[in-house]
Amino acid sequence: MVHNPRPVAVVDVSAGDAAADLATRAKIPPTAWISWVALAMMTTSSVASLRAAPTMAVYGLACVFLYLLPAIVFLLPTSLVSAELASGWEGGIYKWVSEGISKPMGFLAVWCQFAMTIFYYPSLLGFVASTLAYVFNPELASSGVWTACVIIVVYWSGVWISARGTKGVAGLASGGLIIGTLIPGVVLVLLGIVFLGQGNESAAPMTSENIFPVWAGLASLVLIVNNFLSYSGMEMNAVHVSSLKDPGKEFPKSMFLAMGLVLAIFILPALAISWVVPAEELSLTAGVMQAFDAVFANFGWQWLTPIVGIMLVTASLGGMLTWLAGPSKGLLLISRQEGYLPPFLQQLNKNGVQQNILVVQGLITTVIGLAYALIPDVSSAYWIFSVITTQVYLIMYLLMFVAAIQLRRKHPDHPRGYRAPMLVGMCGIGFAASLAALLVGFIPPSQFASGSSGLYFAIVGGGALGLGLLVPFLFYRFRKPSWKQPEPQEVTPS
Repeated sequence: MVHNPRPVAVVDVSAGDAAADLATRAKIPPTAWISWVALAMMTTSSVASLRAAPTMAVYGLACVFLYLLPAIVFLLPTSLVSAELASGWEGGIYKWVSEGISKPMGFLAVWCQFAMTIFYYPSLLGFVASTLAYVFNPELASSGVWTACVIIVVYWSGVWISARGTKGVAGLASGGLIIGTLIPGVVLVLLGIVFLGQGNESAAPMTSENIFPVWAGLASLVLIVNNFLSYSGMEMNAVHVSSLKDPGKEFPKSMFLAMGLVLAIFILPALAISWVVPAEELSLTAGVMQAFDAVFANFGWQWLTPIVGIMLVTASLGGMLTWLAGPSKGLLLISRQEGYLPPFLQQLNKNGVQQNILVVQGLITTVIGLAYALIPDVSSAYWIFSVITTQVYLIMYLLMFVAAIQLRRKHPDHPRGYRAPMLVGMCGIGFAASLAALLVGFIPPSQFASGSSGLYFAIVGGGALGLGLLVPFLFYRFRKPSWKQPEPQEVTPS
């Protein structure tokens, strides 16, 4: 999954009644409307990716269950609840949580939206490194030093490009769904079907006994946690709900279509990989390329492997470049207005880019990237950083569900373009699922049974709680009135 964080703008919205909302919507020009199918495509492009396929391919047919359960208890509540919030309160997660709970909690929410990228990009670039290895030398895919070098070099290159205020890279991400996801995914699935049709036996058993994952205690639940991150980001797309002609009817249809497409993109390639590559040989970072290499070898087409690798890398890099500065821009806007960050981190370069935040973020990413060189197993490092990313982001979702209930109670007559059905119940399910996933994430999965549980807990706990709670608490605790910038409106989200 290539998650697409978007900048959070701060716009004040005054309370009104339903009539005012209808009058406002009536002023929207016809050309501004989008179809519910178009919104479904936008949602799919920002959420779906092949990157998570190897993680679930390890479990064969059980990956279907491991994807469906989070979709029901997390993806669906997140989509519908965030749609109501976005259609009633502009300004993103900070506006929702600050008005629903409090401004400090709003800062915590927008901080977590930013902080998750500190661990997200190393895990994304870990995938890029292993994929790029198949273009040059497949043996490099298991090299921690190679992975660390790619993470550091590519990330700082992205910071340099973003700091120059370069435009025009958005096309890389918009085309990424076709170039790096749909085409490779369809090819992988079709060739996997042909592979089985030729009489080859599936590497993973496809019988009714394998529908559910083998129960190995609480460690088995950890498998589901990483899939919460795969579905995250739906609150970003909810901002478009007001552009639908009939949000009440069209948005649910759009979300159900998007859910179907996302599930197909996640599940089918994962199954195809499990048909071709035995679980014990599967790398969590290089699994996609392993599958392509094995399938192409079956047809004598291995010369296509580097080409597919370039396609996957191009799509991932396009997404990273396009959204690298997004969450930090949102954090900057809030901090300049409320004085949450020291002036050093609020400084802009000549291109109006928050360069100091990007540099500090880059230094932390460099340290995390070096961990790939120090942790013997690249797959273990990839998993740990993915879990930390999920933990930090889940804090934001917990706050969002609480804020949604509070806003419905405090402002029942506030104009909303869309009202989520059974809001309290869905928030309850989403909150419980998010909290359970956050807590279960501290338990080592079955693959780490031979390692130190204490060390795993220390790394995940230190990363998630330290970065997600302690750091924003310290910023808020030591903030000063002088940290507020006099003209925050001059900063425009890109």
